[in-house]
Amino acid sequence: MTSPVVEDLLRTLAPQVLGVLVRRHGQFYACEDAVQEALLAAATQWPAQGVPDHPRSWLVTVATRRLTDEWRSERARRDREVAVAVREPAYAAVAPPADEEPPAADDTLKLLFLCCHPALGVSAQVALTLRAVGGLSTAEIARAYLVPEATMSQRIRRAKQRIEAAGARFVLPSAADRDERLGAVLHVLYLVFNEGYAASSGGELHRAELTGEAIRLARELHRLLPDDGEVAGLLALTLLTDAHRAARTGPGGELIPLSEQDRGRWDRAEIEEGVALVAAALTWSPPGPYQVQAAIAAVHAEAPSAAETDWPQIVALYRVLARLAPNPMVTLNQAAAVAMVDGPRAGLALLAPLDADERVAGHHRLAAVRAHLLELAGDRDAARAAYLAAARATTSLPEQRYLEVRAARLAAER
Repeated sequence: MTSPVVEDLLRTLAPQVLGVLVRRHGQFYACEDAVQEALLAAATQWPAQGVPDHPRSWLVTVATRRLTDEWRSERARRDREVAVAVREPAYAAVAPPADEEPPAADDTLKLLFLCCHPALGVSAQVALTLRAVGGLSTAEIARAYLVPEATMSQRIRRAKQRIEAAGARFVLPSAADRDERLGAVLHVLYLVFNEGYAASSGGELHRAELTGEAIRLARELHRLLPDDGEVAGLLALTLLTDAHRAARTGPGGELIPLSEQDRGRWDRAEIEEGVALVAAALTWSPPGPYQVQAAIAAVHAEAPSAAETDWPQIVALYRVLARLAPNPMVTLNQAAAVAMVDGPRAGLALLAPLDADERVAGHHRLAAVRAHLLELAGDRDAARAAYLAAARATTSLPEQRYLEVRAARLAAER
């Protein structure tokens, strides 16, 4: 069995090794398979024999051997060798000494951009990022997204094939394309974190393997791009949100809303780091959606209680966010904040147009927020009906139980 120390080391090294192989040989599909075989060999050998002095070089060597063996077994080997010889000078195929390897950070960043190639759909970008950069196994990713392993394996395989068919190169995008591609990278990490923090389906509210990987990759991206305000904003947002994790569930796994959480259980170290990140970024970077969301999370984090939260500031920040990134989920959250400042009826008025928005009309979050505001407004019957509608619409069992309990409580108080 792999020890936690070895497992963490392999997860950190996986994207670095893959980056080395893809940079040298191209052929993302074949290189990724070779790296997975090398990781499996290390997971089997290192716990018993000890971690080698240069673990990254060990993995590169083993993966390169696997790749070479695969190529030798194919009839097209000579054609590949000719093509490589034409493309690169002979010395490029010789592995440099371990201490002369290019910085792993460069390869990790290239790998992130490669996995978020525009030829892929969002679900494929997420799966491939978790596999190639996050180091999660196909089985782990499949469990996190509650799909059969075979289905996830096929999704990842198709993603790799599309990248190769698109002729994607293992290089950073040009300056002209960087903003758009970086946006895709940040969006993928944001989706991974959200799915882990509030699982969209199943019996668990939180999936630590996803939130942990999203934070780790966001931290790595910030290390590589320290001068990008939105990268800093995303890292701050994930840290400030994750800080609530221990207080979000009760002893039986039941969901506890933000207003009722024991704030003494919030992770103060994550809060301090997140607040410092977003405060610094906003002093030198034009505000972007992730920075504004992080600023909202920081206001919540610094409030001693729900009642003492600076709701007017949160409403002002949501107005900024609605201008920067208008979408129905922003409107939902804005309505809840407005209700705390101007009353529940004002919040309900903001929700009304969303009934005609097909992106959110049938979503359980719309019904849940409406139920909460109706309850605040004293309309218990309508609130109970909305809670039940939300419970029927969600596929998350913890959320479903919470919504049903709220509805039952209102029925008992009649």
